[in-house]
Amino acid sequence: MKPVIVGTAGHIDHGKTALVKALTGIDADRLEEEKRRGITIDIGFAHLDLPGQTGENLRLGFVDVPGHERFVRNMLAGIGGIDLVLLVIAADESIKPQTREHFDICRLLSIERGITVLTKSDLVDSETLEVVRLEIEEFLRRSFLDAAHSPIIPVSSLTGAGLDQLKQALIKAAAEVHAKDSGAIARLPVDRVFTMKGFGTVITGTLISGTIHKDDELEAFPSGQRTRVRGIQVHGQSAEQASAGERTALNLAGVATQQLERGMVLALPANFHSTNRLDVSLSLLHSAKPLKDRARVHLHAYTSETIATVTLYDERQIAPGQTAFAQLRLNDPVLLLPGDRFIIRQFSPVVTIGGGAVLDATPLRKAEKSVQQRFLGILASSDAPSVLRARIERRGGGGLSLTEAVAETGWRREQINNYLRDPIAHDAIIPIGDLLVAASAIETVKSVLASTLAKFHQQNPLVAGMSKEALREALDAEPGVFGYVIESLANAKKAEISGELVRQPGRGVVMKDEEAESKQIIERAFASAGLKVPALQDVLAGLKVDKARAQKLVTLLLRDKVLVKISDDLVFHSEALQGLRRQLGAEKSKSPKMNVARFKDLTGVSRKYAIPLLEYLDRERITRRVGDERVIL
Repeated sequence: MKPVIVGTAGHIDHGKTALVKALTGIDADRLEEEKRRGITIDIGFAHLDLPGQTGENLRLGFVDVPGHERFVRNMLAGIGGIDLVLLVIAADESIKPQTREHFDICRLLSIERGITVLTKSDLVDSETLEVVRLEIEEFLRRSFLDAAHSPIIPVSSLTGAGLDQLKQALIKAAAEVHAKDSGAIARLPVDRVFTMKGFGTVITGTLISGTIHKDDELEAFPSGQRTRVRGIQVHGQSAEQASAGERTALNLAGVATQQLERGMVLALPANFHSTNRLDVSLSLLHSAKPLKDRARVHLHAYTSETIATVTLYDERQIAPGQTAFAQLRLNDPVLLLPGDRFIIRQFSPVVTIGGGAVLDATPLRKAEKSVQQRFLGILASSDAPSVLRARIERRGGGGLSLTEAVAETGWRREQINNYLRDPIAHDAIIPIGDLLVAASAIETVKSVLASTLAKFHQQNPLVAGMSKEALREALDAEPGVFGYVIESLANAKKAEISGELVRQPGRGVVMKDEEAESKQIIERAFASAGLKVPALQDVLAGLKVDKARAQKLVTLLLRDKVLVKISDDLVFHSEALQGLRRQLGAEKSKSPKMNVARFKDLTGVSRKYAIPLLEYLDRERITRRVGDERVIL
């Protein structure tokens, strides 16, 4: 059964609710105040099953909206997810202010299909009816409701005249509606929240994408509250699942009614993020006043409403009828994705002035305006692989993870992987684990790494190479990208990796004559001292080189394990320590126990050296301390 959501639009008292009741038998006015006052205040719902043109049954879900100018905000909460619209115009009044505003809203939301319904046709004679029809045709000319391809049908909800013709027109229009993607990640904007006795918390909404199953866990945005689906109803009937395009009611567990409200969105968890910033393509109505940079507006998207500040990218203002790129900075976070439509209304007085489409719900905060404009141009006019490539390229060497790509685009991982195989993206994007990185960014990191190494060797001729961590920090590269780059350079013989050091190919320590001489002096000083070593600073003080170079020479000797540092103050020659190991091996056959006094007698050193040496031997697992003694292992 194909689900299609039909919305009403039109001026107050033009018979929208009566028309829905005449078609479905359901009174969409559910509030006591609505029945008492005889006007629709909030959105109402009804449904109707009809046979489709191809034998497939149609399930039409009607969203009836209020027509009064004071309740346009409620109208906007209901019309966001519809597939086609019934523009309702009373034959005895013709086009009125909310006819125009509702029609503008439909166009701004890019609703593609609809039917114009001329209600109350029984109240006027045929001549008047024809005059009104001609007036409406002129009003709708060159729009999606142009009479050349969209019918204008006179009806009477009182007598039933024209209803059969309207149903046939609905069947035809519904056949042209593209089914929403039930395989996408589920999103359900909430339009009603209430408590049902015996069930608890219930929400309703139009499922705009994906599928929700009984017992699914959902996340409420922007609050982050988690909940479980206890039960599902689709158009008033219990169901095991709800699919995109269906009017859906969910009985939720683990969440109180007070924790949910209209404007929230339920979605499968761990996929999306709420946002306070949206980069958009924004169009202003011809009837609107110019919109200045930094103007505040009311933003409506699906069932949400908040205040937004409009920041224009390349204009001081948007002229009536003009379209421009802008950033909307929101007072309240929302969950919206690229492609979602929105409406803006003037801050005061509150009238509809424009709308548009979300291009990017995750704008980078430090992007230059010119760069961001080029990026938005790609998002607005390019195919999916080009968009994916642009999103990855703007991240530079940091890349974009698959998880982030899903959150930015709303595409499933399978879709993203398919786009990566497209020729546009295949050679331009490099997968590194779960990270997607632009090939151009990899080349930039390689170039910067090579120049960083060259500069390091120039400034540090006595150091064999730069540590991996210091090099990564200098590049500010993501660990996976850094690993990929140095491995690539090593394979191409453009860098060498030695343990934790990275160096230019064939590059070693380059010493001047006085540096080489100083290195030999340091080594001889400790080699000749045995275990009675001099203070390191005393040795360095007698060298011809400056203190900084002397320290680097010591670092080289320590790295090559010629010298061994056993404490902050004591350095020994490695051969002296090897000799000590052999001495202890010989002593073990006499007695495996060794105290400080015996160690001093064996080595001839004072307590100043004995204690640090014994602690070093403990660390090396040559001895083990037991009380005041050591056991030779």
